[in-house]
Amino acid sequence: MQVLALHHIAVIASDYERSKAFYADTLGFVLEAEYFRAERGSWMGKLALNGTYMLELFSFPDAPPRSSGPEALGLRHLAFAVADVAAARAELEAKGYACEELRHDPNTLKAMVFFRDPDGLPLELYEA
Repeated sequence: MQVLALHHIAVIASDYERSKAFYADTLGFVLEAEYFRAERGSWMGKLALNGTYMLELFSFPDAPPRSSGPEALGLRHLAFAVADVAAARAELEAKGYACEELRHDPNTLKAMVFFRDPDGLPLELYEA
């Protein structure tokens, strides 16, 4: 088998509209398609970043919470590349999102900062 690329990332949100606004308005994803799946009582949105990366955003009634910390097994975090981590951190904080302190990757020395989406999913901004 030869994996060609990462196809999509799927996120289940407790409040579909709130998370859709976060990923679109705050992080710059573009909603390309949206479907209501009546048999599941579930929304599915396909959000693209720069026409390449796809985030599938779902809602499911009564989805159980998932532990994401401290350092729980499974997906650790999603990281997004930005040109200026400090400026992006300031923009997030101005919009009311709490961020950890700016730090530098000890291996690459690039700036990075961690924050969370509306459901507490750990996210990272990493210097491009």
